[in-house]
Amino acid sequence: MSHRQTHLLDSLSAELSQQLKDHANQVLLEIIRPNFASQFAQGAPELAKFREAIVQSDSNDDDDFLRSFRDLVPITNYEPYRPFIAKFLAIPCMEADVKNMFAPGLPYFLAMTSMTSRNAPEIFPKYRPPPRLLQQSSYQARFPSEGTTLSPSSLRYWQVIKIECGDGQSSKDVAVCSMSNGMLRIEKNWDIENDKDRLDLWVPGQTDPYAISLIKNYRTFFILNALFALADRRVTTIRFLFANIFVIFLQHVEDEWPLLVECIEKGIIPDIEDLGDLRAPLEKHLTPNPVRAAELREIGPPVIQGWAVRVWPDLKRFVGITGGHAAISQHKVIHLLGPSVPIQSYGYGSSECRVAQTYHEGNSNTDFKVSFRDGVIEFRDVRSGEDHVLSASELVTGGHYEPIVTTRSGLWRYRLGDVIMVKGFAPDDGLPVINYLHRRDDSLEVAFGASCTESQLTNAIVSAAQQSIGQIVAFTIVLDDRDTPVTYGYLVELAGELRQDARMAVKHLFDNLVTASDDYRIVVWQGRSRRPTIRIVDKGTFAEYHRRKYEQMDVTACQVKVPVVVFDPTIKEWLLERVIMEL
Repeated sequence: MSHRQTHLLDSLSAELSQQLKDHANQVLLEIIRPNFASQFAQGAPELAKFREAIVQSDSNDDDDFLRSFRDLVPITNYEPYRPFIAKFLAIPCMEADVKNMFAPGLPYFLAMTSMTSRNAPEIFPKYRPPPRLLQQSSYQARFPSEGTTLSPSSLRYWQVIKIECGDGQSSKDVAVCSMSNGMLRIEKNWDIENDKDRLDLWVPGQTDPYAISLIKNYRTFFILNALFALADRRVTTIRFLFANIFVIFLQHVEDEWPLLVECIEKGIIPDIEDLGDLRAPLEKHLTPNPVRAAELREIGPPVIQGWAVRVWPDLKRFVGITGGHAAISQHKVIHLLGPSVPIQSYGYGSSECRVAQTYHEGNSNTDFKVSFRDGVIEFRDVRSGEDHVLSASELVTGGHYEPIVTTRSGLWRYRLGDVIMVKGFAPDDGLPVINYLHRRDDSLEVAFGASCTESQLTNAIVSAAQQSIGQIVAFTIVLDDRDTPVTYGYLVELAGELRQDARMAVKHLFDNLVTASDDYRIVVWQGRSRRPTIRIVDKGTFAEYHRRKYEQMDVTACQVKVPVVVFDPTIKEWLLERVIMEL
């Protein structure tokens, strides 16, 4: 697919550099001035030197305030925030104990991380952003688009925190939920107390009626989203947070194809699990459509190349992340979309902070322009090994950096644990244009005795699949300690048949890793690791993993990610029980 390319600047002019500094300073003051009065800023030991400097200086002087921040606020991780966040989880949770905890007032919701590599989520209180930001399309959970959008959304939450108000009579319910769930609630002003009062609602321009967002059953959620999406041939945009979730969605379409077409023909909701009082409002929104059903029968289930544009002739774009753990699904997504549908990323960020927006003047799938929307983004040079913090104007094209964020919701120089590369600088405002590289994870080297990043491990199996394995649905890696030295043990699920030359897969995988990582090559040469192994797991293994995680942790379907590396021994054992052969 072609992408528009705009020439990026290799370095900043003096004028653009000053413009970028002024912009960062303005946003930083907007954040740290009000948040300095928060319980965290006034009580965290990590900010003691900063507090002392502000007391001793002229706190009204913006330059002094910014200088003290840059000189005295250290890089933080989750641990300093943990005891303050714990106050929200106390029973009872009193308003006086949590008001102004990280930012003025009470949070609108608490965002939870996706738990890709941990058993319990990390939680970050999120406060309602300023009205001027909420009006920007880039701040909305469902980006506006022409036509109809297939974008399954869930209002499912992990738990509800009841904050007891000071009057002793009233309380405020605050959801602990995914970032996308919480932002959708803010955008639409949908409080959790009145979820049931909106059952008949159908937001214009969406394929899914509101009631579907309240469904808790994993299979039911996907099937009903598929039913209403297939019934509407006007879809112009498909949005899934991760491309592999779209693949799971299509697997449900393929498995239930005859049922879905019949229900569209007759205008009925299928007899399906855990619908309860949601069935009646959904039935109101579905009418018999034999013409559409006949059209779908002629097209058939999602198998052929370009299937999506045959089902939805007006389809213009797919929005979803295809990097990281989702990279393995990119080939299948491209196959089913067809060559006429461009793929665009959501941008780059996390539950903690949105870091960068899609840079449409470049490759809209991989190029991201740093944004100071949620907070100010600073950087740490990962190659230097030092904790010195750099501003956006101090970055160098080609450099590798870890983003450090100070957010509107009260994080102070918080490290995200990612590594990005600077591709250049936007010619209009000087903001860095970056590519996401990988997570920083020292546990990989400790466990496996070899140094490969998650992106290198992913790219190696993606390439090996194309070279000799065949199309695969998903993969993960476990510590293969069946022999010494230990090594990367790939567990792979096939999408189709194993290729005849699959015997070469381990060699191809090994060659890919050696080419990608000099450190890995040295470790193998020194005898501290051996060639990786590849084992095939039974069909449906990763869909079942996805479902189990969804139901066990009470998270949204789009939030569950299969980790690149599994360290949990229970999950490892469960996966190994599903191995059917080794290459």
